Amino acid sequence: MTVRVNKSSFNIREKLSELGRKFGLKGSELVAAETVQEARDLVSAGRKNKIINGAMLIDQRHEGASNTNSNGHHTDRFRTQVSAMDQLVQTYQRVSDGPPGFPKSLKVTTTTAETDISASSEYISVYQKIEGQNLQDFAYGTSSAKSVTVSFYVKSSITGTFGYTVYRNDTQDRAINKTYTINNANTWERKIITIEGDSEYSISHATGDNWWNCWHLAASPGYGSDPAPTWANYDGNNWAGYHEQNGVVTTQNATWQITGVQLEVGSNATEFEHRSYGEELALCQRYYQKFEAGFNFINAYPEVSLSSGNQLPSFPFPVKMRTAPSMSPSTVTTSYDKWTASGSITREVRAVTTTSYWTFQYFASDNSSTNLAVDYLRGQVTESIAFNAEF
Repeated sequence: MTVRVNKSSFNIREKLSELGRKFGLKGSELVAAETVQEARDLVSAGRKNKIINGAMLIDQRHEGASNTNSNGHHTDRFRTQVSAMDQLVQTYQRVSDGPPGFPKSLKVTTTTAETDISASSEYISVYQKIEGQNLQDFAYGTSSAKSVTVSFYVKSSITGTFGYTVYRNDTQDRAINKTYTINNANTWERKIITIEGDSEYSISHATGDNWWNCWHLAASPGYGSDPAPTWANYDGNNWAGYHEQNGVVTTQNATWQITGVQLEVGSNATEFEHRSYGEELALCQRYYQKFEAGFNFINAYPEVSLSSGNQLPSFPFPVKMRTAPSMSPSTVTTSYDKWTASGSITREVRAVTTTSYWTFQYFASDNSSTNLAVDYLRGQVTESIAFNAEF
């Protein structure tokens, strides 16, 4: 029996040309994706960057000025930590230098070099800590634990192999060590590091510093004596595993810069997620907020009687802070453009930590213990105030 099948005509030259069309590796994977979610995972569609201020746009503390605090924050959410280096002096500064699309970077410059890094307790690292509650989609501690990828741009006057560690400060401390190589001095290079999922231990759903991204600039041998190429329990000997190049610290005037930092779910590094300045600032203000001198409160409370110890109304922060903040300086004097009262009065701003939405408020006291009648007041701080809820 003969079966005849009719098929619509097609251009054979066009079909033959499609056979040679280049999809690329990821294009081929997208073509083979069986579900929409699988395709989204391949390109990390949607909001993706777990790093805050990865483009170094926000610098509330220093506003582009240099500082030498090796155990402190520099651009928002990025800090350094140093141990046992008695000679080292470095400057840290947000500078107007970066690869295309990144106008700012964090720059580390060694102004006084550390001549010997051999003691067991010496290291210096740049890092950002992340709250565990922001990483629950990693699915750690389950059979569905996901790989994640960190990517960044780096430039240094020193070439060689540098260490990158993820340290998890959790119920069970964990660590994994990776490296990246700077191939060309004083040249922006993009680095990509993939970190395998950890199916053994979960990440706490908490506001604590449960995930540390650590870029090592120097480490004595003891900190890398037992490196962890895959997730392992942290023991100090895998703090800086595989890190080789200490020249940024031991070389006078050596520099190291970073920007465009992104941490995302999946084994692929996608293009950097540029957020608006306002959104990035709000994310940073969860951890640090600054009010400049001259900040006005509100016109408040005609004919309010004050006795010793009165506190005037509270004012919520623009962004809820991670936890009850510390205030620096601890008390801030305010001025009033009208205060019709008799008696001796102290006027301050104080942090209030008794509510879940942290606030600050006026404090006014009548030191003579005489009730006072206030016709009108408007407070203005006479110095800047900083509120800190960092880890």
